[in-house]
Amino acid sequence: MHEECGVFGIFDRDGLDIAPLVYYGLFSLQHRGQESCGIAINNDGNISLMKDMGLVSEVFSAEKLSSLEGSIAIGHVRYSTTGASTKENAQPLVTQYVKGTLSIAHNGNLTNCISLKRKLEDEGAIFRTTVDSEVIAYMLAKSRSSSPSVEYSVKEVMNQIEGGYALLVMSPRKLIAARDPYGLKPLVMGKIGNSVVFASETCALAASGAEYVRDIKPGEIVIVDDEGIREDFIEPRRFAKCIFEYIYFARPDSVMDGISVYESRIRAGRLLARQHPVDADIVIGVPESGIDAALGYSLESGIRYEKGFVKNNYVGRTFIKPSQQLRKQSVRIKLNPIDTAVKGKRVVMIDDSIVRGTTIANIVKMLRHAGATEVHVRISSPPFTHPCYYGTDVPSCDALIACQHTVPEICEIIGADSLGYLEVGSLGEMICEEGHKFCDACFTGDYPNADTGIDLMIEEAKGSDKE
Repeated sequence: MHEECGVFGIFDRDGLDIAPLVYYGLFSLQHRGQESCGIAINNDGNISLMKDMGLVSEVFSAEKLSSLEGSIAIGHVRYSTTGASTKENAQPLVTQYVKGTLSIAHNGNLTNCISLKRKLEDEGAIFRTTVDSEVIAYMLAKSRSSSPSVEYSVKEVMNQIEGGYALLVMSPRKLIAARDPYGLKPLVMGKIGNSVVFASETCALAASGAEYVRDIKPGEIVIVDDEGIREDFIEPRRFAKCIFEYIYFARPDSVMDGISVYESRIRAGRLLARQHPVDADIVIGVPESGIDAALGYSLESGIRYEKGFVKNNYVGRTFIKPSQQLRKQSVRIKLNPIDTAVKGKRVVMIDDSIVRGTTIANIVKMLRHAGATEVHVRISSPPFTHPCYYGTDVPSCDALIACQHTVPEICEIIGADSLGYLEVGSLGEMICEEGHKFCDACFTGDYPNADTGIDLMIEEAKGSDKE
């Protein structure tokens, strides 16, 4: 299972040194993508682009940042949900076309990307990357050659593309932010004085010193230029924000669409304790997103919470490593059980999900080796039973353990004494929201836009270069 991406943008009206602000924003979004990163900055219509493979702290030095000057900038951290893990596929993408330059940073996946790309290729387009973001760039450039404004082109393209996306578009004089009409991908707006900031999460606003203003609405287009801020919309669809943002992706200090990620994970743990109680001595959480749910489980059950693992913060998430071999290598150096905390104890171990089952089996084995007498696994999400095509990139059913085995069988495979998942019907309660205003397709198969292009993607995903 793979991670998403993160975007950050700023339109400066106060003479700020914006390159370091983008750096801080991207650094706080590092959890959303650890393969590559980049910054494009606009200095009176001249675009400087710096991007490479690696973490934000590896790609950008103080010296490099000092060379990036301008008044508008966009940045991106990436994990390859579509396209190979290469420097060419790193973002932002900068496109030269008949009317100048467009730069884009994109989080998400287009479910009708295959048909759109074929049409563009039939018309003579030559693609330099294998990412669907370049399809958006081509469509914008094509539309802009005959449209009255960049924002008009963004709206025209949004009416043609399908899927989940948070999109930042930088022209020589404007910064435009857009969110898909389902609200699948998060996008927020903030301000630093008179300057305007956009980011995937509120934690990035805080890191850059920006004040949160509001979430971008589903289907909304926000245009910022020297004249001010204005909004436009395409028709919104069924509101279907990604539920897995609250379970795993987002940082716990972020607030998305008015809902605290931290509080959602505490509630998930409380729900697990009610749904799957067990007689045990301690509750521990698998860092990072399992910790908050473990606290909730402890609060509800009365079982003492203990810190069960030491995490090496210099190793990226095993969850977002690009190959199974790297996942196996990194899990051995990423976590280490605290022997004195678990030895001789009946342990409830909370984690956010089980995808293939290999990582959690190794963790259970480490706990037993450290002396735990019992290991009861509780998962703060329902079983993954369907792929995701919106940028989360849950793998095909062939790679999902819950598609191949029952819960008792999974329990035996991972070596646990018991196993309990969060019930799918309690997801709304987890985020304290009435009505089904979220996407849970990876658990239910209920895809928000199943009738508007996803069928082709499902059909061809088996043979594509999706990782």
